[in-house]
Amino acid sequence: MLDANRSGTAPTSPPAATPAPPAAPVPPPAATSSLLAAAPGPVLTPAGPGAVAVPVLSRTGWAVRCTRLLLSPYARLSLLLALLAGGAAGVLVCEPQRLLTHGWPPQLGGAAAALVFAAAYGLCTVVFVPRPLLNLAAGAMFGSQVGLSTALAGTVLGAGVAFGLGRALGQDALRPLLRGRWLKAADGQLSRHGFRSMLALRLFPGVPFWAANYCAAVSRMGPLPFLLATALGSIPNTAAYAVAGARASAPTSPAFLIAMACVALPALAGTVVAWRKRHRLRAG
Repeated sequence: MLDANRSGTAPTSPPAATPAPPAAPVPPPAATSSLLAAAPGPVLTPAGPGAVAVPVLSRTGWAVRCTRLLLSPYARLSLLLALLAGGAAGVLVCEPQRLLTHGWPPQLGGAAAALVFAAAYGLCTVVFVPRPLLNLAAGAMFGSQVGLSTALAGTVLGAGVAFGLGRALGQDALRPLLRGRWLKAADGQLSRHGFRSMLALRLFPGVPFWAANYCAAVSRMGPLPFLLATALGSIPNTAAYAVAGARASAPTSPAFLIAMACVALPALAGTVVAWRKRHRLRAG
């Protein structure tokens, strides 16, 4: 110290410490866990103190989005329309009406032929083939009794398939479109009085078979009342057509004439009932 004073220089002080930069804010543990839970795929976690985990979109996330898109109501409705269009095109290409002119294949006979015909009958009704033609074909090919049993089995099968397809693929997309007065009234009638309404539709023909199936599928009717009413209500009309098909070679026979009368009278009665109930349907 005496030497420093003698030399005339001031004593040097130690350098001041540089302040440390502020630390990055660290999210609380709850926020970090919510980010990790909401991530659709694996999470990228950078190393280092205070680093935040960043979710990364992976193949699993894309698969979830594609699955949601494919299972959306309008995507399922598009699939239903594509299936029906493909089935109708297949019927036009295969021309099942040739069985009436060329006969049944010789390799099929007996119970096997009846089962195959019932399955084909059901699939044809799903894609809008009229039931009267199929009932006439059943009577012409198998006779009145076996033809009736085969046609009824195909009727219930086709109704069940159409109901299932319409309920699974079309109900969610079509129910929001039921805005008109007539549509709401028909939907309410089928939903509240399913068995009675479907039984009347089957007993008194007027509404096409396929249309009644898909309307019931869009409504809130249960599948069991629908199938039971279809089976019971289709017996008279199917029997009349089967007998007419079996006796088509003798159109002047009493059996054929009675069968045709049994076909015409329910249709006429259904038309009269629908005409008298039209005001109640509008009010509903």
